[in-house]
Amino acid sequence: MSKNKINLVFPDGSKKEFDAGITGTTITQGISEGLLRKAVGIKLNNTLFDLNAPLSESGDFKILTFEDEEGKTIFRHSSAHLMAQALVRVFPEAKLTIGPVVSEGFYYDVDHPPFKPEDLIKIEEEMKKIVKEDIEIKRKEISTKEALKLFSGNDYKQEIIKNIEEFGEGKTEKSDTVSLYTQGEFFDLCRGPHLPRTGMIKAFKLLKVAGAYWRGDSKNKQLQRVYGISFPDKKELTSYLTLIEEAEKRDHRKLGKALDLFQFHEYSPGSPFFFPKGAAMYNELLTFVRSEYKKRGYDEVITPLIYDKALWEISGHWEHYKEDMFLLNVDGREFSLKPMNCPSHLLMYKTKTKSYRDLPWRVADFAPLHRNELKGVLGGLTRVRKFSQDDAHIFCTEDQMQDEIFALLDFVDYVYTKVFEMTYKISIGTKPEKAMGSDALWEKAEHALISSLDSKKIPFKISKGDGAFYGPKIDIRITDALNREWQCATIQLDFQMPLRFDATYEGQDGSKHTPLMIHRAILGSLERFLGILVEHFAGRFPLWLSPIQVKLLTISERHEVFADSVYEKLSNQNIRVEKDYRSESINKKVRDAQLEQANYIVVIGDKEQESESVNVRTRSGSILGAKKTEQFIAELLEEIKNKRIS
Repeated sequence: MSKNKINLVFPDGSKKEFDAGITGTTITQGISEGLLRKAVGIKLNNTLFDLNAPLSESGDFKILTFEDEEGKTIFRHSSAHLMAQALVRVFPEAKLTIGPVVSEGFYYDVDHPPFKPEDLIKIEEEMKKIVKEDIEIKRKEISTKEALKLFSGNDYKQEIIKNIEEFGEGKTEKSDTVSLYTQGEFFDLCRGPHLPRTGMIKAFKLLKVAGAYWRGDSKNKQLQRVYGISFPDKKELTSYLTLIEEAEKRDHRKLGKALDLFQFHEYSPGSPFFFPKGAAMYNELLTFVRSEYKKRGYDEVITPLIYDKALWEISGHWEHYKEDMFLLNVDGREFSLKPMNCPSHLLMYKTKTKSYRDLPWRVADFAPLHRNELKGVLGGLTRVRKFSQDDAHIFCTEDQMQDEIFALLDFVDYVYTKVFEMTYKISIGTKPEKAMGSDALWEKAEHALISSLDSKKIPFKISKGDGAFYGPKIDIRITDALNREWQCATIQLDFQMPLRFDATYEGQDGSKHTPLMIHRAILGSLERFLGILVEHFAGRFPLWLSPIQVKLLTISERHEVFADSVYEKLSNQNIRVEKDYRSESINKKVRDAQLEQANYIVVIGDKEQESESVNVRTRSGSILGAKKTEQFIAELLEEIKNKRIS
């Protein structure tokens, strides 16, 4: 092949030769004008490029559209620049800092006094003007010296440039150049890639403003974080905003309060108070998990909450996790509330000499955990400081490892597919930048997880650098009723910590060996999972999980004695039942029970009392009619046992 030619391999396997220096725009245009209108960038050998970037090497080639995750990133990164340009046009005194893409859109952190809702409207109007101007977006490389002059009035950009100059943005080599993107009068530091023109961003909405510290450090100045979302057309934006409106109705913080499940108090930020109804749901989840543990060979333990820092130094948490721990002074020594259970389980493992016959040992623990999350990022049950996990650690031999991973994957599939009827996606997090242990052990662990998923023919993606500091992990992201993704279950493979604790077992050969350790959670944080369920079900919980399974309503005072006998029969079968004997109309009492999301509403009057039956309706308004009390109870118990969702 000539040096002036490149060979590109397309996703369908076809190959084509082009002149070196050809752009993605030209290649896409040669395929179809329709594809060109949708194209947002290109991917060559796993590197993303602008559509107009000249290509100089052969390899795997893909044209990216908004349908691709990388395409969404390019589109929304360009949208962040669009917003930033509009913002400084409207507020020239504002100082821009960084504007990345996030899972739900994009944001830009800005040094400016707090923005008002009407300010966002002004910025949006200016964004529309810039889109109509259809400005070309260009990339250029300049020296760091030039960049420092260009951003001389912005201390934040100066800090970024100096960091690039000194550390090469996380690379080992220094850098004396930076990339810049311009659109009209606007310019910003950016690695890119970006869209070719501003006119491609057809639909967008600025969603909210929140406070955020520069570099996420509370010691730094608080900035204004402006969030936005964008799409290639208005239909998608309308659908998204409808989804957001529905999500607001389902907000677990609002529903948690309305349904009397849980609340928070400023005296203990990030630590939920569960009221009886919320506690009933929480305990039901615990009961469910415990029943599965019994089937799957787990031993449950109870462990302390406070430990000397010496333990955390052995485990590696003191070096890698200290900033997220609550530190205490006890008897003149440094202690910490535990953020996770693994070191305590290693201490328990070491209390007795182990043989290969004792493995695998599956040890489960629901101990409360504490993590020192910044107050600004706390968010109801989904981001808390005090929580419990359905946490477990499996100590096993290497020969047992794959079977244990297979069993965990089956456990995950059962819980999410069969019980909660949710779909999920899997990713593998590889070695992070700050990790402990040898590269050889990391490679071994990563290979083990990948081969386990491959042998099960389970699709997954690689999340580079997203592993725990002690080992790679399989993360499971579930999809809720609003098509939002939540990371819940995790399976983490750890060769490092058992070595650090000198944990051993006697092998069949009579010599000592180091077990490997699998860290795993299925629901994850019980608090967080409960918050997800509140929103997923919009407070309309399946019978087995519901805090009010049956609401008993009487028509008049003379029916209370019979109603009490029904209540007692239900209660004796551990069915969660409540009474409403108020002197209100039946219509009002039914409506109130529906608002409380009671699954079944039972009305008792003269007919029911005479026939010793109950008149049953559902919270959705379906009237099931008269049933004998024993028949109704049997039907409830069957539905609870089968954990039917609907």
